[in-house]
Parts: sequence; structure tokens; C-alpha cells
Amino acid sequence: MATGSGDAPKAGGASVFFSYARSDLDRARPVIALLESAGFDVWWDGRLEGGENYLATTETALESADCVVVLWSQTSVASSWVRDEAQRGRERGCLVPLSLDGTIAPLGFRQFQLLDISGWQGAPGTPVAERIIAAVRTKAGAPAAAPIASASAPPTPAQAAAFAVGRSGLTLSRRTLMIGGASLAGGAAVLGVWQSGLLGSARAGDAISMVVLPFANLTGDVAKAWFSNGLSNELRSVLVRNPRLRVAAPTSSGAIGGEDDFAIGRTLGVDHILRGSVMRDEARLRVSAELIEIEGGLVRWAESYDRALEDVFALQSEIAETVALSLVAQTVGETEARSSVAAQQDIGGTKNIAAYEAFLRGHALYDLSSGTDSDRAALAQFEAAIAEDPGYAAAHAMRSTMLAAIANNAASDAIESRKLFAEAIAAAERSLALEQRLARGHLALGFALNNGQLKRGAAMPHYEAAERLAPGDADVLRAAASFYAYGEEQALAAQMMARVLELDPLNARAYRSAAYNALFARDYAAVLKHMERALELNPSLASAQFGIAIARLMQNDAAGALSAAKAEQGRAYSLTASAIAAHRLGDTAAADTALAALEAEYGDSRYQRAQVHAQRGEVDEAMALLGTALNALDPGVLWAPNDPLLDPLRGEPAFTDLLLRLSS
Repeated sequence: MATGSGDAPKAGGASVFFSYARSDLDRARPVIALLESAGFDVWWDGRLEGGENYLATTETALESADCVVVLWSQTSVASSWVRDEAQRGRERGCLVPLSLDGTIAPLGFRQFQLLDISGWQGAPGTPVAERIIAAVRTKAGAPAAAPIASASAPPTPAQAAAFAVGRSGLTLSRRTLMIGGASLAGGAAVLGVWQSGLLGSARAGDAISMVVLPFANLTGDVAKAWFSNGLSNELRSVLVRNPRLRVAAPTSSGAIGGEDDFAIGRTLGVDHILRGSVMRDEARLRVSAELIEIEGGLVRWAESYDRALEDVFALQSEIAETVALSLVAQTVGETEARSSVAAQQDIGGTKNIAAYEAFLRGHALYDLSSGTDSDRAALAQFEAAIAEDPGYAAAHAMRSTMLAAIANNAASDAIESRKLFAEAIAAAERSLALEQRLARGHLALGFALNNGQLKRGAAMPHYEAAERLAPGDADVLRAAASFYAYGEEQALAAQMMARVLELDPLNARAYRSAAYNALFARDYAAVLKHMERALELNPSLASAQFGIAIARLMQNDAAGALSAAKAEQGRAYSLTASAIAAHRLGDTAAADTALAALEAEYGDSRYQRAQVHAQRGEVDEAMALLGTALNALDPGVLWAPNDPLLDPLRGEPAFTDLLLRLSS
């Protein structure tokens, strides 16, 4: 039951109406005692006297109180009394919601910062106790006072108003702020709030950091998670084009399963979270989304949409625009904010819902990246998207990406590889014919030209275009950095990889790429650092131990290299490093056995065998294999200009000639 008291307010003390469920009384008493000890006149039903008109007294107390404190719990959220009293506190602008057991507020009350006191044992003087007092004092308009029995300083008024969390010691329940009631509707409303000064401020010119978390799938069918995940990915791809935003990469966004959303944001080093949920059937779509400031838990914007399925495209644009405006306008003004939003316009997309859904299914399989089967399944989905909409530039770009992946990793022989790469080039060229501004199209074409035909000069302009068109996309930057690292642009590659790791700090593949870039720059300490971090994130990451083995070899630690080689998950990499390390250790039999196994099991391992022969000082054998690899367009030879394992060949005229052929 909700509460009230018929007593008159105490002179000089702000009055507090305390609303709770009767079953929570024992746990409510410490809160009441805390507020009373701080000088507040607390109205609750324990002070009602027999014979009083309960309803009239309660209404009078509720209307005259300076602050309404509501104690949400699993019981109280179902109480109509508590909801009614909380609603009146909301209407009067004096509501302070507390969560007794981590329960979130019901719909209609989620735009208010909720203090989770579930871990508080009732002791005064603790950070939680001080925050409760500060919050009530702020809402009640009472003057600040020293905290009761506290050894630490009270929060500032700004901290109290924002209900500061994190460093102060008060934590939010992961259920504190969930998808629900809207506090603002549309970009115009957000700008209005910014102009009135309610959204705070930031240093002008700074990139505003955020993460788009995977949207929750509320369809009840886990097999349809591709749609909710795909929607959040598409939102991310739009927002990443805004030059005023720094958007965490998709890999890191979904890398911390089971973690609190706020903890994820802090781990990624961002200031804001965009999260949401999706429910859909064959014809309708319901999307809820909210933008939250991590430090303080302030909900900057929240909204729910109920639309026809075919309106998903306009809905994506609307959400992305509103989010960007709510963040950017606070730092640079409305004009510049709208200018930055203009960069978010749709590029290479579709208005065909069937094509869009096939694209999302394909991208889910691409993200899965579980091997050849998932790659071929992704390719089929992108081809289905193109069949529905031949003008879908992004689908052509992703078709090219999958064709190149299959050619690179799963082609049965050189003939099939060349055929697939040719198809990949044609698909990428088609995507760019449809939309020249599509970064993914340029990236796909650059990769296919470089890896499929070893045409570095032809690939270069496309990597440069992708970098220019998507300077905030971690995947694009990682691919471009790796391309530059193969050549002479080591400093540029290192600079770009530093940016990638900032945007995607939980991506094992990003650290692996950074490590190989460092390997080509002969920075072996950095190789070990980055590879060890990659393995922390993904202990089974292929070729990571191979990179460690090469670095150990270059540091004259053959035993350490052999240990890493044996731990390598990729069999071909393991045999290559083992053959070299065993040779360095003087174990000729083991070295020969590993080399023979490499040739027998991987007939196309020409480049890897050339590495072994080079390290053994067998120049003629190494050069013969490299020449064959170059003629076969083996992408492994892209390593040759900077591969430390080929250093014994440098200075040989034949090797110099090979590098000239490779760069032409």
C-alpha cells in the first residue's frame, strides 16, 4: 500500500512524501530514518492516526510535499497506489525514484534517473546514503547541509542533480534504464532541450563518443536476431559517417556478453550508449531506442515507434538523425549539428524490404565468419538481395567481399581462385558504378585487385578513397592500414592502427593486424604486445602464435619461437614456424620433417616454403618457389617487401627483380 501522513510539516524542514509497498516496510524503514535524520519531514503511512480520513490526508500530503520519494520494487511496480503517487510526483517535477531490489521503473517513469540502493545496508554516511540525501535535497529545493555521520564530502549540487555514478562509488543496476517511455520526441524536441541548456555541454570541436549496442530481439524467435542486430549495425554504419561522432566499432560493441551496458561503455572508453529493442511480424515493426549518458545515467532521448515494416528505412534515418542532433548540437550549435547530420545520408542502400532483409541475413553470416560454409551462405544472401534490387550498391560490394574471401581461403586450385577474384572485381566495379561514394565498394575492389591480381598500384587509389570516405569506420581503417603496411607507408599504417584500436579495443583481429603491421616495421616488442592482447581476447585466434614465433626468431629466441609454433592453431603456420625454429636449434631431423609435412599437406604453400628455405640459407630453392608463387598470383608474396623471414634474400639480384615485378 502507498503511504501518507496527516501530520503538518515541521517548521524549517522540507517535507517528503514517501511512497512504497507495505510488504517492503522493513526495507523501507532505513530510508525513512535516513531522511528524517537529515532533517526532512517524512510523510508515510506509519504516522497515520486512527480515525483519520486516509484518502483525503494522503492527497493533501502528496500535493503539499516538497518532494515525492518512490521506492520501486518487484511488489511496488504492480501497485496502482504507488504508480498514482509517482505520477503526481512526476507531474509536479519533484519525483525521486529509488530501486529497492534492482527493479526498473515501470513504463512512463524510465526517463528519470533511478538510484539503485539494492546493495545499501542502511548505514548513514556511505556514498549511497549521501546520494539519497543529496537527490532529495535537490528536488525539494532545500539548502545543502553537511552529510549525516559521513567521513567524506557531500556531492556538489550538479552531482546531486545528475545522480552521479561510477567514480563516486554509486553504481547503477544494469536494469536501471531500459527501453520504454519517451522523454523527447524527434530531432526538433532534442534541439529544443539543448537550447534550453538541459543537455549539458562539452568542449567545442571534440568528437563525441558513443557505442551502438546490439538491439534486443523481442520477437521470441532467436533465429530472427539477424534483424535486430542488423538494424543496430545499419544505424552504426550511418552514425559513423558523422564527422562529429566517434562511434565504437561493431566487433567491440558485441564483444562483452553478459556485461552491464554501462560497464561495456566504460570499457570501450565512450561517453554515450545507444541501445534498443525490436519486435516485428510480417507487416509491422516496433522499435524502442534510448540514448544514455554513461556518467550519470542521464537519458538524453528515448522513443518508441510502431511502423509498417516497409517504413524501416525512414525509421533508421529518423533515429540516426535524432541521436546525432541530440549529441552534436550541445557542442557546436544547431547549424553545425545539422551540417554534420547531412553526412549521414543514405549511400548505396535500398528501399526494397526483401532486398534489405536478405542483406541483413547475409551480413549476419559474414559477421559469424565461421568458415567456408558461412561465407558461401552469406554470398547466397547478398546475391538474393541483388536479385530483389539490382541497384543495391552495398549488396554488390558485399558480394565482392564474399567472393574474394572464398577465393582467398577456399578455392580448390589457382584456376578457381582466379575466376572468383575476377567475379569479385566485377562485383565491386558494379557497386561503384551505382555509388562512387561507397567506401565498402572501394575497399572490396582494392582488396580484389591487390590480393587477386597483385596489382598494388591499381588497388592504391581505392584504399585511399575508402579511407577518405569512411575515416571513422574501424574495419575500413584496419584494411587500409594493413595495405599500407605491406608497402613503404609504415608510419601511416601505425597511425591508422592506433586509431583502429581506439575505435575497436576488444577486437582480437584488430590487435593481430596491428601486430603484423609492427612485424613489417621490425618492431618486435610491439608484435609481442599486440599478439598477446589478441590472444587474451581470443585464445584460438589463427596465425597469432605464428606472429609471436617470427618475433621470437628475430629476437634470436628459437626455443620461444618453437613453443609458439607448437601452440599455433593454423596447421600450415605451425609447420612453417616449427621448421624454421627447429633448424635454428640444430634439430635437422625435426626441421626436415616439418618442411616435408608442409609440402605434402599444403601443395600451394609456395610462399611459406620459400620462407623456410630462406631461413635455411637455401637461396636458389627459396627464389624458385617465390617465382612460382608470383606467377600463380599467390597473395602470400604481398609479404615479400617487408617480411623479415626473407631478409637472407635481400641483396640477391633475383629477389630485387621479383620486388620490381611485384610493384609494377
